[in-house]
Amino acid sequence: MDPRIPRLRRKLAVIPFQPLRSHSFGEEQHTFRLGPKVTEARAARFEIEHTIVLPDAYRQFLTHIGGSGAAPFYGLKPLERCSLLVMNPRAEPGVPRGFASPGTRAHGPDLFLHIIEMGCTDVCVIAATGPLTGRVLIGNSDGFWGPNVSSATDFLDWYERWLNHMSAGSDNRALHLTSPQLRAHPDHHRLAPGI
Repeated sequence: MDPRIPRLRRKLAVIPFQPLRSHSFGEEQHTFRLGPKVTEARAARFEIEHTIVLPDAYRQFLTHIGGSGAAPFYGLKPLERCSLLVMNPRAEPGVPRGFASPGTRAHGPDLFLHIIEMGCTDVCVIAATGPLTGRVLIGNSDGFWGPNVSSATDFLDWYERWLNHMSAGSDNRALHLTSPQLRAHPDHHRLAPGI
């Protein structure tokens, strides 16, 4: 088990739910509580069904901490509700760059797992394959902004940064967890409410 797991449990346990504290709608649905852990068998079944390997840090979170709930916006989606997406590169004029389900457009080997519902067409994903495997990205399925790649090395690092931010009493509007070199859109202020 990753040594960060007990630390994350302790940090989450001391953050009380405060409506509208983070200025990200949806948190009233999970009230900073986690859903039941995912069993190893269920995680393995998901991997077989989707022909992927869950990024290790994300898988450890699901199997050792919780399988849904406490996270930005509407929270972590239960694994059975997570879907695979591909990035739609801006290959043709007039085609926006965003995330789409693999069956709708031609795609390369990079797959992203939609793990957090942010509302409207905004999505938080984790790279499941390709050079960004394990990294968290925030983007938009319409391609109007992003995608932005978090500078966090993996899901546990990303989640701990969010917990630190919440325990400090900050709100999501002040949260800047993306790498400036990897920002894909000059209109970065749209990302400020998330991570």
